[in-house]
Amino acid sequence: MTDPAMGADDALLIVDVQNDFCAGGALAVPDGDAVVPLANALARRFPIVVLTQDWHTPGHASFASTHGRSPFETIDLAYGCQVLWPDHCVMGTDGAAFHPALDVPNAQLIVRKGFHPSIDSYSAFVEADHATPTGLAGYLRERGVTRLFVAGLATDFCVAWTALDAAKAGFEVTIIEDACRAIDLEGSLEAAWKNLAAAGVKRAQTAAIGGA
Repeated sequence: MTDPAMGADDALLIVDVQNDFCAGGALAVPDGDAVVPLANALARRFPIVVLTQDWHTPGHASFASTHGRSPFETIDLAYGCQVLWPDHCVMGTDGAAFHPALDVPNAQLIVRKGFHPSIDSYSAFVEADHATPTGLAGYLRERGVTRLFVAGLATDFCVAWTALDAAKAGFEVTIIEDACRAIDLEGSLEAAWKNLAAAGVKRAQTAAIGGA
């Protein structure tokens, strides 16, 4: 049941809680599994819940193997600098599946991102070219959402980019900090929090959400 402290204009966005980002996965986020029980509990406090799912084509432009390079190197693609990742979350594979313990039966929408073979996608709202929309903003507006709460993986990449684009789209945004985990690649976590604060994105803990 939705916590009465949450209103009809509140939504929870759970970002990329998938096998490849959790223990044993191709791009495991340290302690990533820890977000699963928190996400499960949070989802039951919200009237609107959306999941995102990284969903790459084989040979995606963001994969180091595609370019004969090493993971975590950077290259310039048509839309700018791209971190090269290990092959991960390839569409239809077990690595792309949601974590088996993720239990969010009230999720009403799954947004798949990264399926354009030549463009990476961290944000749930706009692809990494900063131009191609996913349609999520329109969906949330039609559902009457004004406040968006974000949890999931990873804080400094997909969660941060999602929150920044949500703020740009006019939503009031809060990252539920303890329900996220970071990669923290060469200072990326500190940089992300600075950018988020500058954009007016708030931080909160699970216990403070929904009056729990």
